[in-house]
Amino acid sequence: MPSTTFDHLPIAKRDRVTAALLTEFSAHSLADAQVARIVASADIARGAFYKYFDNLTDAYQYLYHVALHEIHRDAGGDERTTFDADRIYQGVVDFVDQINDSQYYAFIRRHYAENESLLPTADVSPKLPAIAWAAMVLSHAAIKEILLQPASETIVRARLRATLELLQPKGED
Repeated sequence: MPSTTFDHLPIAKRDRVTAALLTEFSAHSLADAQVARIVASADIARGAFYKYFDNLTDAYQYLYHVALHEIHRDAGGDERTTFDADRIYQGVVDFVDQINDSQYYAFIRRHYAENESLLPTADVSPKLPAIAWAAMVLSHAAIKEILLQPASETIVRARLRATLELLQPKGED
């Protein structure tokens, strides 16, 4: 994650760096990304980049966090703890719709296509109930499949809905 130096930058400069990261990581995989292009686009010194981020992976993870925060915010969200198949399904639909209409579309698509395997796996809380874990895994797999194979969206949505309904505890629909 970015350093406190980055966090304390004027908003305009932080936005310029973030925009340069988005441009770079939307056009190039993490393996092919270059600090030189980022600093040129952001109009900052190379040394400044390393004051803000440990390396390209750190910068990428920062941008991924920003993108997901923005998309989740726009797609809505819910912290309820009860399982609701319809709510989870609608959350996936809203998320995909937000990505498709977002400045982050190319970045998130490239993430799934090329970069996801290059990053450390996120820790999942051991307290997460099995049903919530299953819904999370299904939702992420559906989003990935829709972004990588847009022609399959109708089929993926139907399959997701049917599977979530199978997970819905009896008497709670």
